[in-house]
Amino acid sequence: MSEQNPTGAGFPVERIDTSKPHPARMYDYYLGGWDNYEVDRVAAEQVITMAPEARASARANRAFLGRAVRTVVRSGIRQVIDIGTGIPTSPNTHEVAREIDPSVRVAYVDNDPIVATHAGAKLTDTGQAGFALADVRDPKSILDSPLVRELIDFDQPVALLFVAVLHFIKDAEDPAGILRAFTERLAPGSHLVLTHGTTDFHRDAEGDAREVYKNATAHLTLRGYDEILPFFDGFDLLEPGVVQAPLWRPEGALPEASELHRIAFYAGVGVKE
Repeated sequence: MSEQNPTGAGFPVERIDTSKPHPARMYDYYLGGWDNYEVDRVAAEQVITMAPEARASARANRAFLGRAVRTVVRSGIRQVIDIGTGIPTSPNTHEVAREIDPSVRVAYVDNDPIVATHAGAKLTDTGQAGFALADVRDPKSILDSPLVRELIDFDQPVALLFVAVLHFIKDAEDPAGILRAFTERLAPGSHLVLTHGTTDFHRDAEGDAREVYKNATAHLTLRGYDEILPFFDGFDLLEPGVVQAPLWRPEGALPEASELHRIAFYAGVGVKE
């Protein structure tokens, strides 16, 4: 079974690999969640020791996701593909979107079976949402999956979420090509919501968190602004462009300079031309 929908069954526990840390479960730990294993917690603590900004960055990234989803739905988007969903953490994408319009449809995608085990209870239990267990490195299998084809009308604008995903794609795996395989299917007016890890703001961090991720199920490739900006080729960037996550249309007071320095994510939203 590769997909789960509101009526589908869960995934067998033996399909969950607990021998290696998984980025989705480590991210859950950074956010203060409980849906992770000892191997994930140990790895996450190693990252925090090397890069104390990891926890603050994860939370800033999550907060940006909410602001971006509200922005695209207010602009008229009524269907969303959330790539690299991660462990469900409320408010999830569909919950944020449906605060504005209850009719929004959401297709969630992740490659971790533990995400799938939670999908029925936390992501797809309200209808008009589904989950596909698939790998972003195979865009065709995602775009042509029965779940996505059922929920998403590619003749209409879509919000494509690549939040904290592409830094787990190595250069040799062609992250730009993977992203392009998704975006070329999108109708004009579609939105690309993207964040990416960087060392641009904390080059003085002790150690290198990338070493920890070498033992995880996905390696970490941090990129600079000039490498991240081209991911938006073919899209008109919404103001304020590609910026540190807390600086993208903040809804409250900006963090202090010392706190902002700790945020290791660029974020942006573009509209397909």
